[in-house]
Amino acid sequence: MAASSLEPLQQESTPSIIARKIRSAIGNGEFPPGTQLGEADLAGRLGVSRGPLREAMQRLTQEGLLISIRNRGLFVVDPTPTDIADIYLTRTAVERGAALKIIEVDHTHREAGAELMAIVEEMAALGTGFASTELSRVDISFHEAMVRLAHSQRLTRVHRTLVTETRMCLAALEQAEYSLADRVAEHRRIAQAILDADVPELHGALADHMDSAIAQLLEPIQGIGASEPEAS
Repeated sequence: MAASSLEPLQQESTPSIIARKIRSAIGNGEFPPGTQLGEADLAGRLGVSRGPLREAMQRLTQEGLLISIRNRGLFVVDPTPTDIADIYLTRTAVERGAALKIIEVDHTHREAGAELMAIVEEMAALGTGFASTELSRVDISFHEAMVRLAHSQRLTRVHRTLVTETRMCLAALEQAEYSLADRVAEHRRIAQAILDADVPELHGALADHMDSAIAQLLEPIQGIGASEPEAS
């Protein structure tokens, strides 16, 4: 009997919906790092009661997107250099796991590689005068697609939080001297490794890409620290 296209609907709880909306607002910069989130204000803007809102904010705190400061309230985290390095370290592990599943378990590397290469070509087509926000959107879509193509609910769930944290860092990356040509070349190398089912090359391509992003993000921060005079 052929599989039915009528599958059960996925029921999403109210706290999950609220968490998703706040997560999205953090990721798109509506709530920049360091922003205090007022419970009354959010409840009013979202049109929800305090109970599910508190549960949603607790979830986001557990995910590491919000931080509770005693006697002050909840704030959007402001990633430190250590946090940034850890975000990219964890992303490397998750995305490597997804790519290996595509290559070694699902054996869908040709289809996945072709889809990823199409995103690379979209990135390359931006050409001169592109908006940095558009480049960031295409960049993130590449990595989201790679994890989605592994068809792992848990990898996707973990990666969703990592992507939000990454978006918080991208404002700095957009100001860095991380050229379009370099980003296209790095993503093309990853896509080609998946297309070719070349596992050693995949490891190297992912590691080099993440190291490059970390270097671009941390260089301005480290430069500021290096230029500060020593305390007398």
